[in-house]
Amino acid sequence: MAGPALTPREGDELPPLRIPVTRTLIVSGALASRDFQDVHHDAEAAREKGSPDIFMNILTTNGLVGRYITTWAGPRAVLRKVAIRLGAPNYPGDTMALSGRVTAVTPPPAGAPGSEGATVEVAVRGANRLGAHVTGTVTVTLLAAGPGEGEAA
Repeated sequence: MAGPALTPREGDELPPLRIPVTRTLIVSGALASRDFQDVHHDAEAAREKGSPDIFMNILTTNGLVGRYITTWAGPRAVLRKVAIRLGAPNYPGDTMALSGRVTAVTPPPAGAPGSEGATVEVAVRGANRLGAHVTGTVTVTLLAAGPGEGEAA
């Protein structure tokens, strides 16, 4: 039986991911998450409320953090918890640079299914030109590769 393709250790750094923040990303993320607040799609309304432009909503940020972790952990990873806090807004034209560091690795509990691997806690940070846009912790469980996945024959 194949084991998890990823064997992280505490202190491991995840590869960075740079995401261009476009108007399309901001508006489509807000619409996809059913967040119709005008500050996420109407630049004039955002300015009237004190913002220089539209800005990304937390649900889009949450999704991008999840994408960052599952891209690193693989398609069979299961997100268990995403706990984030927003800081500086993401505006159109920014680039959000995501980074992460493994802060804990817990082996599967006794009696866990054979496909279940370690549970990993990752500290994440997403920064733009203004500073930290998002900080937080993500907990993910790694699963063993299925038939035809992972190890080469």
